Order: sequence, then structure tokens, then C-alpha cells
Amino acid sequence: QVQLVESGGGLVQAGGSLRLSCAASGLTFSRYVMGWFRQAPGKEREFVAAINWSSFNKYYKDSVKGRFTISRDNAKKTVYLQMNSLKPEDTAVYYCAATRTYSDYVHAYDYWGQGTQVTVSS
Repeated sequence: QVQLVESGGGLVQAGGSLRLSCAASGLTFSRYVMGWFRQAPGKEREFVAAINWSSFNKYYKDSVKGRFTISRDNAKKTVYLQMNSLKPEDTAVYYCAATRTYSDYVHAYDYWGQGTQVTVSS
């Protein structure tokens, strides 16, 4: 079965950096658009970034542009999210997800990881 496993979350001070990873198995990774979403307590899950199969197209939520970078390694079946200049409002559980066609809509994604907690202290 399909598995997406996130890692790399943790506690960091404002202005710091974290790199999230998501390792995929059970799917033809190179055929999928990979996305990162996040969900803060009491809020809906929201789109953060996505990357198409070739890495040619990358998409970002406006508030993370210039601070976050999404990338992928198809040989390793892994997608990454490099997060720099972190802010307390970035605190959330971060999820990776897979879909066949790009979307920033939660319900367009077919497969989800279990999430990794990112906490940014002020």
C-alpha cells in the first residue's frame, strides 16, 4: 500500500530553519505531484507548496514565498521542504501528500502522510 512518511519536524526559534522530508513507497513516485500542507490548532488544513514530477513547476502559498523551498528526488522517492526564516505563525503539523494533477485543494490529494510537528518559538 501507499505510504508517505514525514520527518524533520521539531522546535526552533523564530528566524531559524528546518528541513522536512517525506519518503514515499507503494506508488510510482515520478508520476505524482507532491504537496506540503499544514494544519495549526483550531484551523483548517492549508496548502503550503507543491512540485510537479519534473521539478519544473513549483507552487507556494503567498506567505511562504521566498522563505520555503520545495524540492524532490525521484530516485530516492522523497520530497523536501526547506523552511527558512521561520515565524511563530508557521507553527503547525506539516503533512505531505500526493496527487496526479496539481491542485492547492486539500481534497484533490489522494494520499497523505501522518504529519510532523513544527513549532516555532518567539
